[in-house]
Amino acid sequence: MDFTVTQQQESDWPDVWRVLEPMMRAGEVYPVPRDVSEADAREYWIKKDGYNGIARDSAADVIGVYFLRPDQGGPGKHICNAGYVIAEAARGKRYATALCLQSQDQARSMGFTGMKFNLVVASNVAGVKAWQRAGMEIIGTVPKAFDHPELGLVDAHIMFKTLT
Repeated sequence: MDFTVTQQQESDWPDVWRVLEPMMRAGEVYPVPRDVSEADAREYWIKKDGYNGIARDSAADVIGVYFLRPDQGGPGKHICNAGYVIAEAARGKRYATALCLQSQDQARSMGFTGMKFNLVVASNVAGVKAWQRAGMEIIGTVPKAFDHPELGLVDAHIMFKTLT
């Protein structure tokens, strides 16, 4: 699996938005309104205290994007939160697992000692499997926590991995 990850730059936003927009419009995995504006999506995705990675294949096509940021502040700032989106053309090729593993190395380099996913939609079976392959464990499930556009209210998992 040949790809490189770099820190997202201002000039990368159009490429990032091309990956994010279809996922956000589908409304199946992220807790953002399906009609989210590009400006609001950008504000959601990019935080000043975080890291945004952009993964490109050998042809320089974007295969996926992710964010890392502290899950909490103060005494909880050593645990990061992360989110990923794989480009539609790159799905089903195990890039999600590879990108999650790469982001765990990035998180360690930033001083994080654990990674937590706060809302993994249970109906996103491929995503749950990808994160489990990357060592994430389901530590809890919130019943009917996500309003899926086709399935209605579905459960959401909280997942965690110690990074030390």
